[in-house]
Amino acid sequence: MELTKREILGRYRGASFGLLWSLISPFLMLAVYSFAFGGILKSRWPQANNEHGSFALILFLGLITHAFFAECINRAPSLVVGNVNYVKRVIFPLEILPWPMALSALFHLFTNLVAFVVLQLVLTGQLSWTIVLFPLVVAPLFVLALGVAWGLAAFGVYFRDISQVTGVLTTALLFTSSAIVPVSAVGPEVRWIFEINPLTFIIDQVRAVALWGQLPDWSGLGLYTMAAVIVAYMGFSAFAATRRGFADVL
Repeated sequence: MELTKREILGRYRGASFGLLWSLISPFLMLAVYSFAFGGILKSRWPQANNEHGSFALILFLGLITHAFFAECINRAPSLVVGNVNYVKRVIFPLEILPWPMALSALFHLFTNLVAFVVLQLVLTGQLSWTIVLFPLVVAPLFVLALGVAWGLAAFGVYFRDISQVTGVLTTALLFTSSAIVPVSAVGPEVRWIFEINPLTFIIDQVRAVALWGQLPDWSGLGLYTMAAVIVAYMGFSAFAATRRGFADVL
């Protein structure tokens, strides 16, 4: 927990507004994307009924879900490389390094959710009770993010170029998921790309429980969780198998 606290506070160290930026940033992000896609490009969502406020809420939930996963992926390759002292000078359980990073990203996801609740109450004056299921919906994505982080952290020690690729990858994940464009609006020839994107299902479920008052797809979440656990096991195994050589490479 101390590492997670340091991870969260370290991001805002020296900033005038400090931790308050964790609430300011999502509103700024929402304003930019809402203006770009709703105001300029005139993007619409089937469930939005052509109301700009509803579109903003739909867009916001997709963006904050992607931001959580993107932060984990982008930071993972430098987790071990950026903590050389833990590798060489002290006896430290290196396998816990992804945890503070992922928990910090999860903290910001939930501060963004607070911003969403405020925004929804201001724009619509109502809030669905199913939003309490939000943690259950994002839990499988958290497990998946941990697994990917373990794998990228390990391979990032041996292949430093990975950190140059992750930024492009997370951008691709954004524009090939339902974060910005509904899958139903995509042509059938490329729809499969959106459907296999690991973010699409979770984003759709997040919107279902947080915005539309629907229960999640429990069977889908169960299958997603099993797949996430497998990925987490594979990522942890890769990390454990390669950690002996970290000190030699670094």
